[in-house]
Amino acid sequence: MKRLNQTGAMNALLLPLILMIIFFIGVAAFAVWAFSSREDYKNNVNQKITAANAKAVQAEDAKKDAQFAEDYKKPLKVYSGPAAFGSLQLSYPKTWSGYVDETPNGIADVDGYFYPGVVPDTQAQNSAFALRVQVVNQSYSNVMQNFATYISSKKVTSIPYSLPKVSSIIGSRLDGEIIQNKQGSMIVLPMRDKTLKLWTEASQFENDFNNTILPNFTFSP
Repeated sequence: MKRLNQTGAMNALLLPLILMIIFFIGVAAFAVWAFSSREDYKNNVNQKITAANAKAVQAEDAKKDAQFAEDYKKPLKVYSGPAAFGSLQLSYPKTWSGYVDETPNGIADVDGYFYPGVVPDTQAQNSAFALRVQVVNQSYSNVMQNFATYISSKKVTSIPYSLPKVSSIIGSRLDGEIIQNKQGSMIVLPMRDKTLKLWTEASQFENDFNNTILPNFTFSP
């Protein structure tokens, strides 16, 4: 007399049944999620459209404000330095003010300070200028030697550089802690027996420095 293996048959049917239950639960969950999403969109579509439009308007306004601020800086002002000290030609935003000492003092023959609005106290240690320019009474090699420790410690990076309008003179561009406790960028160029230094002392003026000051700056080597 044969006996049927009912336990084996039940086990064979159990696995497909479990898989079907899981499948239907997944379908039901997806349907609930889809329905909720559709209801949320239907009930809040106006608010979502309004919010999206407001965000787009804000972005466009910010773009226009930035462009207006850039346009308002023009036409550029021009500082012309003494012929004896390189005939510097410096173009800078009309919204900036400048103070330049052209009296040789043993350290610098030309010493200039530039800043939006009013030039801060030139003697204050915490003043960070938008632009500084100097013609110093040191050779190029001596000036660069002053940065050797900063470069070796990686506080400053140095790469060869020449001005777009005076490409024949190759010097260096320094980025980083160009002055103690001040981050910025500096151009150092040989000029006869002297050295030309041109730099910004604050990151917010990097764009003006790179896109306005350097492309327009000239001097007589």
